[in-house]
Amino acid sequence: MNQAFFVQLAVSGAAVAVMVGLAAWANIARSAPPLDEARARRLLAEEFPGRTLDGLWIAVDGMGAVAKSGGMALVLCQLGDGYVARQIPWAQALAASFKDGRIVIDLADVAAPKAVIALEAWPPKGSHKELAA
Repeated sequence: MNQAFFVQLAVSGAAVAVMVGLAAWANIARSAPPLDEARARRLLAEEFPGRTLDGLWIAVDGMGAVAKSGGMALVLCQLGDGYVARQIPWAQALAASFKDGRIVIDLADVAAPKAVIALEAWPPKGSHKELAA
């Protein structure tokens, strides 16, 4: 073992440490910002192009939204560091349980089994004819 071996070992170790540090820094999860009406509309338009919204209800904490589009409910909920969008029948969204200021919508999806969204009231107030599917 000579001096060149130790220099090469030290440089290799430093390079590996730099790469590990860079990978750790790059994977720091950045939480998605809370939803507002404009951002929720933009996300829904990206996920469901061509769908018009008949109504939109944003969570009080900004971590989800429910929109009515024809006979379907478009659901946005925070999952991890982003949002997931799912489409379910409007009647299923209306039937979701509402307790302690939160609705729990069963999405029947392995990746996102349920959406828990904090709303002031559910079902939405308004003309039943306007909201009925």
